[in-house]
Formats: sequence, C-alpha cells, structure tokens
Amino acid sequence: MLDDLDGRLLIDGQLCPAEAPDIPVCDPATGEQIGVIGHATSQEIEAALASARRAFRPWAALAPKARAEHLHRLGNVIAADADAMARVMTQEQGKPVNEARGEIMKLAETCHFYAEEATRVHGETIPNDTTDFDSTVIREPIGVVAAITPWNYPAELVGWKLCGALAAGCTIVIKPAEITPFTALAIGRKCIEAGIPQGVVNIVTGPGSVVGQALVEHTGIDKIAFTGSSKVGLHIQRSATSVKRMTLELGGNCPMIVTKSADLAAAVQGAARRSFRNCGQICIAVNRIYVARTLYEDFLTALGATADGLTVANGLENPKADLGAMASAEPLNKTKEHLADALEHGARLLAGGHAPEGFEKGYFFRPTVVADCTHEMQIMTEETFGPIVGVAPFDTLDEAIAKANDTTYGLASYVFAKDADEIRYLSRALDYGNVAVNNVDAGIINAPYGGRKQSGVGYEHGREGMLEYMNFKHIRTRFEVPEGA
Repeated sequence: MLDDLDGRLLIDGQLCPAEAPDIPVCDPATGEQIGVIGHATSQEIEAALASARRAFRPWAALAPKARAEHLHRLGNVIAADADAMARVMTQEQGKPVNEARGEIMKLAETCHFYAEEATRVHGETIPNDTTDFDSTVIREPIGVVAAITPWNYPAELVGWKLCGALAAGCTIVIKPAEITPFTALAIGRKCIEAGIPQGVVNIVTGPGSVVGQALVEHTGIDKIAFTGSSKVGLHIQRSATSVKRMTLELGGNCPMIVTKSADLAAAVQGAARRSFRNCGQICIAVNRIYVARTLYEDFLTALGATADGLTVANGLENPKADLGAMASAEPLNKTKEHLADALEHGARLLAGGHAPEGFEKGYFFRPTVVADCTHEMQIMTEETFGPIVGVAPFDTLDEAIAKANDTTYGLASYVFAKDADEIRYLSRALDYGNVAVNNVDAGIINAPYGGRKQSGVGYEHGREGMLEYMNFKHIRTRFEVPEGA
C-alpha cells in the first residue's frame, strides 16, 4: 500500500505525483525512512481548492440518501482493508498494529454513523405573530472545508471531519500531519474505491506552517476544522484573512479524581488505560490524578505495578504490545523534561522513567508514574502528551475540584466513585466539556465531543458534529387567502 501512496497527493479524484516529493517519512520505531511526501506547491493547493469548489454544488444537491450510500460504501471498503491500513499507520505513527486496526475500524464506524445522520437533517417551522406568515428554518452545507489533522490518531481525526463534512453536503481539502501522511492518503484511496465523486475529497501534504497556513488564509475556504495544540489553534484564529467558521479541538490537561468510595481496582485499571494508551499521545489522556488520602498509598502501589507490567515493543513485530514507539522526538523529549522537573521538585518515581531495555533505536519510553506531585510541577499544570502521569493526594472533594479545575484547559475529566452524592457533586463542578464517571472513554461517536476554555471551540461527534458543517437559513413567507376560498 505504501508504494501506491509514496509521493502522492489526492486532487480531483486522482492520486497524482507531487511536484516536490522531498519530505521524508520515517518509522519512529527504527528511524528508517519508509517513504516521502510532497511539499504541496501553491499551484497544487489551488488545484485542490478549485476541485473542491467545482464539486461542491453537485455534491450538496445530492439527496441525503445518496450521500449516505457513498459513506456506507466508504465504511465498507475501509473495514475490508483494515489490516493493511493498520500496518501503514504503525509504520508511520508507532502504535501497535492491533491498536491501529482498532482505530481503522472506528473510522469505518464513523462513516456508517454519519451516513445515517445525513438522512436526518431536519428543519423546523416557527409560529409568527399572525397566521398569514410562515417561518421555516432549514440547514444548508457551509461549502468547502479545510481539515488540518494531527499525527496521534491519523485515521479517526481525519474521519470525524471527513464524514461530518460529507454528510452535511460539504466538500473537503485535508492537510494531514507531515509525520503521518500515508494513513490519510490511504483513506483518500478508499474514497476513490468507494466511488465518491471527483473533487469531493482532496488531500495535500506538507508542513503545517506553509501548506496548512495557506489553507487558513485562503478566501476560498469556508470552514476550518483543526485538531492540534492550543497555541496553533490560537494562531489559526488570529491569522485567518477572511471570516470563516471554525471547529478547533485543542489541547487538554485532563484530571482524574478517585474518591474514598471508588472501586480501587477499576480506578487503577482506568488510570493505566487512559494515561498510557497510545503512549499518552491523546488530547483526553489522564495527565494528573488526585486520590483520596485514605486510598492514596494503595492506589500508588497498584498503579505502579500495573505500569511495570505493560509491554513496550515495536508495534509491527509485536502487534499485541500495550505500547509502541512514540511518534517523534518532540513528545519524547517533553516527557523526559516533565519527569526531570517533577523529580527535581520532590516527586517520587514509582514506575518507568527510562527507555525499555534493548531499544537503542526509536522513540521508546516506559510508562511512568510519579507520586507526591504538586502544582509547582510541570506535569500537573501542562499537557505532556507522553506516557507519564502525576499523582497527588487530597483530603476534601472541594480541594480535589479546585486542583482539577486549576488549568486553562477544559476538554475531559474523569471520576471514580461509587457514592451517588459524590458523583453528582463532582460531575457538575468539573469545568470540562466531557466528564467520564467510572470509565475512561470520555468520547463516543454518537454524543457531542468538545472542550471549553483553551481546549477549543465547536463540537465533533454526534449530530452536533455534522451541524458544525451547516448554515441555518430562515425563510419567512407571507401568504394571502386564495381567491374563492
């Protein structure tokens, strides 16, 4: 599959050779080059945008059922080739093949979900002050969308935008992260196989600072859908040269609160899963944990042992590994910096803290737990985006709430408690767009997913995720009584 995608762009329904295929893509587990991608030129960007603009009106004019059929076919062809697509993802991103395959299957599920939502774009009729007027509100697609997607979930985070936009009747130009471009191009190839009309889906590659910026500034783009850091999201807001709709899913610094009534084993299992899955490279990863003092030491002992029991391996060689390589040197270096800062300020190292033995090459790091953390430490106040978590005790629920909310972010938070009063009190007091109680799956495809504060604006997932790609139109009509009535 990589051979077919190497050095390609998707423009007007064709996987065409890039004019300047000069950006290497490397396997983060070995450092070996697996291919190259193009640094899209201004002419290639214009061609992709022109293609999307030409395709917009015919695609928007299709009956919703017809768009749904296209999305169902896309979901089917993706699921049928999930194994090959998963291996591509592992080679460029590092996560184990089994985990990558799960992500591909979630992408297929997203196609099917939004296929169904496409047929449920409802309007409404609003009463007027007099009976000779009717007000009807309808929803129409925004237009051409630019989707700028990150490297940590290179299939799902493309899919949320692609499927929501197409279901609404929009066309799209996708700019994937330059370190994980081939997963997006593989999705593009599946769009061709599924028979999605030419120009509806386009993919251009290259650095975000150049190619992504060109899309943000282009007056031919009607909406920006971006997932990435809060810093870049703010830059996008400031640098757009025309008024555009935006959905920005940005960073997180997600807390978990474990109360005295919690099921300790379940809390430990949840903490390990959401702190270390995908090497912690996920916006809703648990960065920091606050544990009731009566459970604190037992929790630490169990979480440290669980972390030490997780396997770290080359995800191609060991598809069942718990953790693969990190995607690049940048998140690995930040993980090491946050660990050093925590230890310097008095934290205890309970697990990990180093690369696994036998991995001289690649971006590998053991899942790491540090205890006795305070908000003077970076690990408790900044998003690490690595396989490390800080833990601290608390004495009262209000203390835990204050510490959990002590951040500029507001994407997701987690609570483990069995007492109903504790659950209600905490879930309403936590200032986050998503609160998961006694589980660590803060986002599901059929419910709105979005942050507050510096974690972004707008929503993905659910019906709301599709409506983000639509304009509302109010049609107010006056009628008269017909002759002879």
